Amino acid sequence: MIEDTETIDEFLDRHASDVEEAVRKAAAAEIMPRFRRLAAHEVDQKAGPHDLVTDADRLAERYLADALGALLPGSVVVGEEAVHANPASYEAIQGDTPVWIVDPVDGTRQFVHGDPGFCTLVALAQSGVLLASWTYAPAWDQLATAIWGRGAFLDGERLHAGAHDPGRDLQVATSHPDYTTDAEKRALLSLWTEGVAPRPCGSAGLEYLAIARGESDAVAFSWEAAWDHAAGLLLVEEAGGAHLTLTGDPFRITGGNALPFTAARDTATARRVRGLLAGEV
Repeated sequence: MIEDTETIDEFLDRHASDVEEAVRKAAAAEIMPRFRRLAAHEVDQKAGPHDLVTDADRLAERYLADALGALLPGSVVVGEEAVHANPASYEAIQGDTPVWIVDPVDGTRQFVHGDPGFCTLVALAQSGVLLASWTYAPAWDQLATAIWGRGAFLDGERLHAGAHDPGRDLQVATSHPDYTTDAEKRALLSLWTEGVAPRPCGSAGLEYLAIARGESDAVAFSWEAAWDHAAGLLLVEEAGGAHLTLTGDPFRITGGNALPFTAARDTATARRVRGLLAGEV
């Protein structure tokens, strides 16, 4: 646990591996035993048929909330399922207290359908600043980590997003149209143009990882939920990428962003995608 005089940087020096262990244990205890074994009573809908929650989501989040809170006493956990039960708890992201931002199963729809393309996302932030993140794909046993100013890594190997190859179309993952306003739909439709190859996104966390690995060029997303974006945004930044909202400002996990926004493998690509979304290109 953190000492009275210890900074967050010092805490991460001593306990980043403990967070990694907690993430792995949560997946091993609550997620993977249910993968491709979910019973009907273990799956519920939240806002609609595409917004699913399972016992794995709830129990893994509870496991992580207990483990992370014990590692950093005085911190707050903001998890997707807890916020669904108590929306006011989301406001902790805007405060000065260290906050763990948790998505226990990012890509629940894929998880329910037996697709391995899901992950567990954890980020540590304070005063709206992302400090560290963990992206774990348990079906593949792949763990990506990032600490602000120290780089991004996948299973211990440094990640470099690299620059877009101008000889091929931009590969851009986009929000599902069911979750967009009319204005956002129009903005996203601007990506259907020469030199761009948009496609619907899967797990947001894994889309960010694909950018950090240099396998994809960008995302264009139309929602702000911090648990979907916090871990991946830091991962992309530390791999050399950038993110911009519709107004050209960086995305803020505290909210109030002009949407849609983009995260991309380099600044030039982020500017190009933002310009298309804004109707400037």
